[in-house]
Amino acid sequence: MKLTFSTALAGSLAVMLGFAAPAFADIKIGATLSETGPASFLGDPEAKTLKMLVDELNAKGGVLGEKIELIVYDDGGDPNKARTFATRLIEDDEVVAVIGGTTTGTSMAIIPVVEDAEIPFISLAGAIEIIDPVKPFTFKTPHTDRMACAKIFEDMKKQGYTKIGMISGSDGFGASMHKQCLKIVGDYGIEVLADETYGPTDADMTPQLTNIKGNAAIQAILNPGFGQGPAIVTRNYAQLAIKLPLYQSHGVASDSFIELAGPAAAEGIRLPGTALLVASLLPDSDPQRSVVVAYKEAYEKATGKPVSTFGGYGHDAFRILVDALNRAGKADPAAIRDAIESTSKLVGTTGTVTMSPEDHLGLDLTAFRMLEIRDGKWKIVE
Repeated sequence: MKLTFSTALAGSLAVMLGFAAPAFADIKIGATLSETGPASFLGDPEAKTLKMLVDELNAKGGVLGEKIELIVYDDGGDPNKARTFATRLIEDDEVVAVIGGTTTGTSMAIIPVVEDAEIPFISLAGAIEIIDPVKPFTFKTPHTDRMACAKIFEDMKKQGYTKIGMISGSDGFGASMHKQCLKIVGDYGIEVLADETYGPTDADMTPQLTNIKGNAAIQAILNPGFGQGPAIVTRNYAQLAIKLPLYQSHGVASDSFIELAGPAAAEGIRLPGTALLVASLLPDSDPQRSVVVAYKEAYEKATGKPVSTFGGYGHDAFRILVDALNRAGKADPAAIRDAIESTSKLVGTTGTVTMSPEDHLGLDLTAFRMLEIRDGKWKIVE
């Protein structure tokens, strides 16, 4: 509201004083992100990415002959705040699209608001429930938790592991991925012999890991989770000298996870990740190489910080939205929605996106790379 009032006031003063009114952005895009709070390691790079890309686009003339105005609210990871901010973006700020929902919880809180208002929404969270079942105005950029489970189980099957233990976070992301993994694990001939959980504020997972370690039949461990939890699991796993292979989720696919867990403790961990984490290792023939390298270099120059998978989700959401605006030919929410749904072969940091009325993600398992931590760095293992 303050920005809108200031814009109107400046225009009025310019007219009264006989000056030409300054040009202001005509296409408003909203975002509600977890820039602070427990999910800030996700939301902060998302916000920085969106602001950087908007500045870059506006410097080149914007889109459809207009500049983009980005309005960002920090929901701190609170679903109630996310719902409130989504309502404000639509009713007060009059945005034509919303990006955000850093977490599954905030995304699920935003969905009823955008669906009721018929405003296109691109979520940056992982749970499959965000787009399954398909909702007319809701899309997302991260691979789903079910896809992550499938990628991990593919690798486990390849390694000959048939009996595993699970230790999952009870937060929205962890609970959702845990549920999805259990749904499909049998398809890969794998049996879950231990199924432990931990809370988002727990500081020690030694008891749960001790239970898993005590089952001699277990061949590997899977930890669906994000945030601080998986780093604590990893440290406790090393402290207990557990020799079983440890798999983490794509929810911790960033350099910050290695720093939090400690390179020594994280050594050998595998997880499904994006091309962005291994940009320099991609061959020139890889269609994603130029996109991920360009984003990585721009982000690190602009922020002085390492690029992350999560900022990449914001990058892809913005690219999808701008591509849709160009194809729609107008900043109309319904037209933008239709254009997003018809996105075809758009190369992003998460993969090559082709959406349809039945698929509001547009990615398959080939978009994931199985990665391993070696000497404190990410390596491609397939």
